[in-house]
Amino acid sequence: MKIQYLAALLASSALTVGAMTLPSTVNSVFAAPCAGAAGSVNPCAGNPCASANPCAGNPCATVNPCAGNPCATANPCAGNPCATANPCATANPCASANPCAGADAVRATAPPHPAVYIESTSNLAIRGADPVAYFTEGAAVAGNAAYRYTWNGATWQFSSAQNRALFAANPEAYAPQYGGYCAKALSEGNLASVDPRVWTIVEGKLYLNYSTDVQQQWSQDIPGNIVKGDANWPTILTMKTFYENVVAWVG
Repeated sequence: MKIQYLAALLASSALTVGAMTLPSTVNSVFAAPCAGAAGSVNPCAGNPCASANPCAGNPCATVNPCAGNPCATANPCAGNPCATANPCATANPCASANPCAGADAVRATAPPHPAVYIESTSNLAIRGADPVAYFTEGAAVAGNAAYRYTWNGATWQFSSAQNRALFAANPEAYAPQYGGYCAKALSEGNLASVDPRVWTIVEGKLYLNYSTDVQQQWSQDIPGNIVKGDANWPTILTMKTFYENVVAWVG
């Protein structure tokens, strides 16, 4: 089911946050509950409550009007699925809306996974964003193919020769934590891709998230989520399926 998130991000003197509004709200990818994620099932497929409650306005839904009526010759509720119990009355995740409607197209990959998240389409770390720019410009900046550097098994792209030189001199100071995988997913024991525009610097370390919604959830307990993420990294790379969505973030 769709996770509810806080309306605002956590702010503190030790915290720098960057996020841009995404085209649409996304469902939580970590459990991959929706059709479209490899090996997943849409919990609302074939569910009569997915679009509308079929018992709404049905006189048999709550009380059988013929129950105890000695004069009734024919029970108008006989055979009616709403006569004894409303199948949509309980906590049905499909009763109000299909939680899979509009869900991201997600690509699932079985383990093991590389130490750095490499986008499947560009073959670049951080989907081609300049890791140094988060620290020097306070923004997600697209790198340039003219300024590339290979480190930790991945190709990193930069917006200038100066930024490339800074990274080459000390990669650990600028590379995102958890190899650029989603920090919230790591805290839950899962692996997911990131949107370069959704980032946080905590105590001089860069963390990325899957989406603005996911970042808001992660921000509810940043210290606790970092402890959980640290505990799962890097052994998770050999254990869990990786989920990657499609993000066109430049332009």
